Amino acid sequence: MAVKFQNYYETLGVARAATADEIKQAFRNLARLHHPDVAKDKVAGEAKFKELNEAYEVLGDPAKRKHYDELGAEGMDGGDFATPGGRGKRGRTRGTPGDGGVEFSGTGFSDFFESFFAGGRDGFGSRHAGDPRDFADEEPFTQPGRDVEADLLVTLAEALRGSTRTVTLRRPGQDGEPERTNTYQVKIPPGVREGKRIRLAGQGGAGGGGAAAGDLYLRVRLARHPDFTVQEADLHCDLDLAPWEAVLGAQVKIPTLDGRMALRVPPGTEAGSQLRLRALGLLKDDGTRGDVYATVRMRTPHPVTAEEQALWAQLAGLSTFKPRKDP
Repeated sequence: MAVKFQNYYETLGVARAATADEIKQAFRNLARLHHPDVAKDKVAGEAKFKELNEAYEVLGDPAKRKHYDELGAEGMDGGDFATPGGRGKRGRTRGTPGDGGVEFSGTGFSDFFESFFAGGRDGFGSRHAGDPRDFADEEPFTQPGRDVEADLLVTLAEALRGSTRTVTLRRPGQDGEPERTNTYQVKIPPGVREGKRIRLAGQGGAGGGGAAAGDLYLRVRLARHPDFTVQEADLHCDLDLAPWEAVLGAQVKIPTLDGRMALRVPPGTEAGSQLRLRALGLLKDDGTRGDVYATVRMRTPHPVTAEEQALWAQLAGLSTFKPRKDP
């Protein structure tokens, strides 16, 4: 089975020599523009947001980026990559023995990503049934079906509130049989975490000789968010402040999964301080919610007018503040 090469540099609009910071900033800018919560066309926005997440999942990880770059110029020129039956260009095994590989849709990831970067596992089949020759003396021969796995991209909003996702699994036909397609309504439970596996019993590889079929597992991968990073049930974001806001205090609004919320900045707030909004994070195991933490970053106005520069000079002359200890 061939999969189409995905040009992740093109997706993020960066050069192959882009730095990690340039890649991160490009993702944030585009993700804010196409995030389903703000995109005018929700369907197109969601599709583009998933493409951006996949690209950043690879290019934002040094090890994955190195492997991706090693795929070479053939892929960059639009070449297809083969996966078994026939591993082709550095492909990994997908599907159960005799199935010839499987394809997914609705997981949020492309077949290219699933073939080369998903989950860090050696192929989709996770339960090895053994070599049929090991059972040659047994009557009748039975062989349990193998489990099948795929990654499932879940947004933070879905992780918070839960959702239902339509996932389609396609298996090539065997011995002249037609392709088999199965569609599942997969329930994503509220509070789901990174790495959680959603099990669909009996939907994996078929067993032989009347043995039970394997299971289908969908491994949750939380989508990168342009504003938040996730630590357990807490969400962390940056808060840019002007010097006078930090000195005098301010009331600002910051993003949350429930919309923009007011946050009080106390007078004398320093760069690096963490301000908290309680119970606006993800779900904890006990059903309560984590918090949102905003880390303060000081922003210096630039450029400034001549009048502003004169006022800053006047303030410097009046202030007794000493930012450094004298030697």
